[in-house]
Amino acid sequence: MRGEASRIADRESRDSLAPKLRDTREDAWRIGNELFKITSVLDHNIALERALTDPSRPQADKVAVLNELFKGEAHPMTVEIMTDLVARRWSRARDIANAVEDFGVDAMMYYADATDATLQVSIELSQLHSALLTLPVVRAKLYDDQASSDSRVKLFREIFDGKGLNKITMRLAEHATCNLRRRRYLETIQWLINKFSRHMGESMVTVTTATPLKDEQIERLTKVYSAKAGRPVHINSVVDPSVLGGMRIQVGDEVTDNTVVAQLQHLNRTVKAGTN
Repeated sequence: MRGEASRIADRESRDSLAPKLRDTREDAWRIGNELFKITSVLDHNIALERALTDPSRPQADKVAVLNELFKGEAHPMTVEIMTDLVARRWSRARDIANAVEDFGVDAMMYYADATDATLQVSIELSQLHSALLTLPVVRAKLYDDQASSDSRVKLFREIFDGKGLNKITMRLAEHATCNLRRRRYLETIQWLINKFSRHMGESMVTVTTATPLKDEQIERLTKVYSAKAGRPVHINSVVDPSVLGGMRIQVGDEVTDNTVVAQLQHLNRTVKAGTN
């Protein structure tokens, strides 16, 4: 969990630079990739994180460290983002890497906007999430921290190359396994789904069922939850055979679980309580 200073630094930096990052349009692809690489470098170098976040260190020294890191090869927008971040105050040194990753995802979303692919990527990420729920062995290998990042990315490509996924979806999904960042793989995919949903000005309603939802069910759920939220919602349909039947609906932190497995678990708890 980030401290208050880090949350403020992240939010203010992204809000102030969002218009410029958005205006880079197709260059945002390069910027996003550079920021993901910087995130990985920071995650594996605590001394560098400390050098860039030390409040007692002059800003000029921090910029000099960045210049040494970039070697004149980074996009000007990448340099501006990093220069802004190192000028801010952070609760913990490692929080700056979280902010860099946030900027990287923002860049990918702006690139998706520039190429009219935002909705497509959002849908593909949801489909990827559903597909991996039925592939527990693959899922485990994608966040196996004992394996090399190269081997995890290779596995992902072996399975999903040639499936027609947008290159943005592929890049985000590869980032999720290349740099685990102390998260389970599906955690990161769900985080990305939520970020795209907010970016599109919608609320995300995650509906988990044992079998795929029919079009008329999605249409009905969209209508009901859009009315409740007072704005458009996106139905993130997740297929998980282990729930057996029924629906689990999550809106933000609120979960309504009417699945068969949840009812069986409730019945089991009731029976156990009655025998005590």
